[in-house]
Amino acid sequence: MSKNVYNDDNKKVCDIMREINYDEIVAAIKDMCIDANTILPNDISEIIEEAYQNEDFKLAKETLEILKENANIAKEENAPICQDTGMACVFVEIGQDVHIIGDLNKAINEGVRLGYNEGYLRKSVVDDPMFDRINTKDNTPAIIHYEIVPGDQLKITLAPKGFGSENMCQVKMLKPSDGVDGVKDFVLKVVEDAGPNACPPMVIGVGIGGSFDYVTYLSKKAMLRDAYSHHKDKRYAALEDELLDKINQLGIGPAGYGGKTTALSLNIETYPTHIAGMPVAVSICCHVARHKEVVL
Repeated sequence: MSKNVYNDDNKKVCDIMREINYDEIVAAIKDMCIDANTILPNDISEIIEEAYQNEDFKLAKETLEILKENANIAKEENAPICQDTGMACVFVEIGQDVHIIGDLNKAINEGVRLGYNEGYLRKSVVDDPMFDRINTKDNTPAIIHYEIVPGDQLKITLAPKGFGSENMCQVKMLKPSDGVDGVKDFVLKVVEDAGPNACPPMVIGVGIGGSFDYVTYLSKKAMLRDAYSHHKDKRYAALEDELLDKINQLGIGPAGYGGKTTALSLNIETYPTHIAGMPVAVSICCHVARHKEVVL
């Protein structure tokens, strides 16, 4: 639905304002929760197949074959790919010409509640992080990131994030003098520290720049990019390839059993930063790298 919008002087300020209803968002989020937890993304499925074909170490190849079989069973039986169905991380791009009818936060959380209940997905969220730690029993609240963008569409990306890999993520405030080598050393250290605990082969996102809080957001966005994509700056694109190659030379391998498939992909997102700093964050995901996207 669209309409003309006028200011107090009855002058038209916008020709089109799309309206998106609360119920439409709830339904989309509910379906995304179920689909993301049961269907491996196409890019991840393809890159696992490539890793399987290229892997020389017998045990690593057998492990990758098991991961492929597990994904096929999950899709066919509409069952979770992993028992840890994660905390719902939601990335929302709101077109500036969109008007939401209803409370967007409530719509997202209601969709998560319905998706996790109707999909028989494990509920893993506790209400208080340190003292009470009582399960909310519907996997809410979600972690929600908002970004205002041009246009009249609402783009929602939902990424259920398990905490075996989440607990392995790190952020560090490097000095500008640490340079490219400092970034490389830190990324490799994070992966080595994670080892088998992150359920490799890993999908890795690296954020560089911004501030202490924003750089972790960048790393999460990088982690959700298509596995075959590259940074638009050729220097960072080359760094993505170099880091992925160095990580796969660590020999951690699938499930930590060894081999040359420690990571499936590594993407970098960047943002301007202060002259005195160079924040770096590394987000690690297991091989599942669950995410689903919808545009309303």
